[in-house]
Amino acid sequence: MTPKSGVFLLGSCITAIAGVGSVFELSSGTPDLGTLKTGVILALSIPLTVLFFVVAVKDTRANMR
Repeated sequence: MTPKSGVFLLGSCITAIAGVGSVFELSSGTPDLGTLKTGVILALSIPLTVLFFVVAVKDTRANMR
């Protein structure tokens, strides 16, 4: 694993946590940031989580010797 892939994996973890938090906030009925902002965070966090994870795996595989 390279530092670059570690950063992408960290980004994947952070966006996944944001997505889960957004789901819980929206299911509570009254999100702290409002429904629109929380929904936008959720909508962005799902594809970013997948993207960061895929890039981290590709970078790790490319640097394996």
